[in-house]
Amino acid sequence: MSKIILINKKIKKFNQSIKVSGDKSLSIRWVLFSSIANGVSTAKNLLMSEDVIAAIKTIKKLGIKVYINKNICKIYGAGINGYKYIKNLKINAQNSGTLGRLILGLLVNSPFPIKIVGDKSLSKRDFKRIADPLKKFGVKIKLSKNKFLPLTILGHKKLKPIIYQEKKGSAQCKSAVIFAGMRADGQTIIKAKKSRNHTELLSKYLDLPIRVTKKKNYDLIKINKVKKIKTINYDIPSDISSSAFFIVLTILNNDSKLIIKNVNINPSRIGIITILKKMGAKITFKNKKIYKGERNADIKIISPKKLKSINCPPSLNSSAIDEFLVIFLVAAKASGVSYFKKLDELNQKESPRLKWGVKILNEMGVKTISTNNSIKIFGNPKLSIDKKITIKKYLRDHRVFMTSVIAGLSFGGEWKIHNKDSINSSFPNFLKIINNLNN
Repeated sequence: MSKIILINKKIKKFNQSIKVSGDKSLSIRWVLFSSIANGVSTAKNLLMSEDVIAAIKTIKKLGIKVYINKNICKIYGAGINGYKYIKNLKINAQNSGTLGRLILGLLVNSPFPIKIVGDKSLSKRDFKRIADPLKKFGVKIKLSKNKFLPLTILGHKKLKPIIYQEKKGSAQCKSAVIFAGMRADGQTIIKAKKSRNHTELLSKYLDLPIRVTKKKNYDLIKINKVKKIKTINYDIPSDISSSAFFIVLTILNNDSKLIIKNVNINPSRIGIITILKKMGAKITFKNKKIYKGERNADIKIISPKKLKSINCPPSLNSSAIDEFLVIFLVAAKASGVSYFKKLDELNQKESPRLKWGVKILNEMGVKTISTNNSIKIFGNPKLSIDKKITIKKYLRDHRVFMTSVIAGLSFGGEWKIHNKDSINSSFPNFLKIINNLNN
């Protein structure tokens, strides 16, 4: 199978209803929570991507039984202290920062050193940011070059609680500390910059001794020792980050309408909706409901007649951090100059995404002014591409690939996009849905 996709014509107008894959963040968290629950947890619509499969392989290495049949996954949880540790254990997080960081919070009791490895992309991402707070519990962590994977973690029998200030808006670091705090003797306190809160909501649904107090600029999280976790039967809603590509495709395609069914619209994840509506997008939520503590809805998008630029408030960054690449495409078609700033976290992803955003836009003929954490995009409502563009060597970043596909379908040109298999980490059905819209 070719690992290259060729796009040489714009997508046709469409009026359709689609369903995208299960939410990746919720899928991985369900796997990890279920592994330490007491009894059998069942999930429907679990995202069967490389990242989630890596999480399943990880818990199986820790002695957890897993059963998968078509759309159903069962995990036989062994309890909060039920992992079976063996000597010389190696865990491969592959491309998943969520798995690589969160699992560390669950290995804090390991009596033997455990080695964590990842692929080329994950091995370039900062793990010191999570190693530092975990060491305060009494855990020993040795990093490669003091910052990167591979790393080795050795747990401690008697974990001491900590006070931790999370300043970067990293839900992964915050969640790992929550997991570790669940096993410490005493109360762990986190003062966390606002970020996605799936771990906290699942903890609340499970009635765990974890309390969140929302302050103006941060969340105060208090974690007490957990003795038992009940099972979680979960019908995983669709992923807002995966939906984002089709939201933008509709916005950029004249005379098109789209409904995306049963999407997770957690307020900490829908910065993209707020940003795009400020730019003139017509987006509404239909059939809203609360499920297992999470907000879900159908998302309806109607392509607008015109788009306006935005001076994007940095307060929206954390709730849109995975979607900025496609937001940049909307800015490319908007009237005026859009400005996005304080985007440091964007370069802590699978690839240095801000740099790749600039590169894609410049290849498209869009003028930009950028720094290491900001970008100004000079929009052109009549933007149309009539040249050859090749996208490659981007560390197999699934969002770079999918953004490039949306750009080619929206603006024209001849696109040659490498590493098609990168989508397997988060959204294996992406191209299938694209093809269905285009027929």
